[in-house]
Amino acid sequence: MKFASILYFIHFTIQCIIETIHIKGVFVMSSVKTKNLTPLYAFIQGLYWMYFAAIMSFSGFFLLSGGFTNTQIGILAAIAGLLSAVLQPVLAGYADQPQSPSLKKLIQMLYLLQLILVIGLFLSHSLILTGLLYGSSIALLQLMTPFINSLGMESINQGHSLNFGLARGMGSVAYACICYILGIITVKAGPVSIPITVIVLTLLSLGILILFPFSKAKSDSTATNAPKSSSDSNPILFFRKYKRFSLVLLGCIFIYLSHVLLNNFNFQIALAKGGGSAEMGTASAIAAICELPTLFLFGYIIRKFRCDLLLKTAGIFFTIKALGTLLAPGIPVFYGVQIFQMLGWGLMTAASVYYVNALMEPEDAIKGQAYFTMAYTLGSVLGSFLGGTLIDLAGVHAMLLFSTVSAFIGALIVLIFAERTSK
Repeated sequence: MKFASILYFIHFTIQCIIETIHIKGVFVMSSVKTKNLTPLYAFIQGLYWMYFAAIMSFSGFFLLSGGFTNTQIGILAAIAGLLSAVLQPVLAGYADQPQSPSLKKLIQMLYLLQLILVIGLFLSHSLILTGLLYGSSIALLQLMTPFINSLGMESINQGHSLNFGLARGMGSVAYACICYILGIITVKAGPVSIPITVIVLTLLSLGILILFPFSKAKSDSTATNAPKSSSDSNPILFFRKYKRFSLVLLGCIFIYLSHVLLNNFNFQIALAKGGGSAEMGTASAIAAICELPTLFLFGYIIRKFRCDLLLKTAGIFFTIKALGTLLAPGIPVFYGVQIFQMLGWGLMTAASVYYVNALMEPEDAIKGQAYFTMAYTLGSVLGSFLGGTLIDLAGVHAMLLFSTVSAFIGALIVLIFAERTSK
């Protein structure tokens, strides 16, 4: 497993290098005369998802070791997610203003804030302070997701060559590698390895961002002074305009709730199946690796299948994975169930972006992407709170049963209400 993760990492790194020198030009998405930003952006995605894995996937291990209960961990993650959900539209609205800093500068500022928090976490010896710092780190983590994705999409809009699917695939490779590696390191070094890892990743991310050639697009005077559409400035009017989209978001909240239960409490699930932190890391690595074929080939997939069909398929496989995890009698089957990540999260993470772009008018697309991110955040809030409470009150099996039912309800809503798209 260790060697598989490393080989995938090397493979995708080579692919990025190939894109840089324009060999064969298979994945080039714009003119060869433009800058190819795929390699640098792949590292940005890779470092971010390594950071995500360290903070979220190992939150149970770190906080349980620090004296927190499962309920407290759930409440902490829920509050952090709620804070992120409140701040996302506010920060997105600010970022959309002509006079605001560029996406690159905003991301750098968020990473600097994260660095301060994690250094404090490393030095903390107080349960309350640790909770505040870790919760704030989770909130920042979730807050950064749409801006990391928007950085790539905006670079494409500015005419640069950038293969989003390949770069996001690199993120999954990096996620798999760090999960497996941290699974081993935590056994030997203990919980202190988590903040140390995050500090290193944050410094590397800041360095890569400095090298990333991005500047905010300048709007002409007409565009700058143009009034905002009513749907853009008023959420109520937005959802009136896209009524079925609001129901799809509801379905996605249930789906993401299920996903968060499986992801955030993966350590507790591994324990229930007869494993520990090493087995949790291996399972997370397998899941991340299984995402790669979907992300790697998504450019081809999206040309063959409509966005709405892909979104519906993802919902079905989220349900299958939750059910498989519930029924898994031990670690080997638990490992095997991770394959459904391929057409679950792997498909959803790319298809949702394209679904919004295909469904909405250009002036509403950014807002739509923000609402999809908020759906994940709200699912994370509910999942974090309910997961810890269910485990403490009724055990891991009850939590997994709830996860399965939630995924089924969400998939059913998406199947019914996802609108047919033209592409």
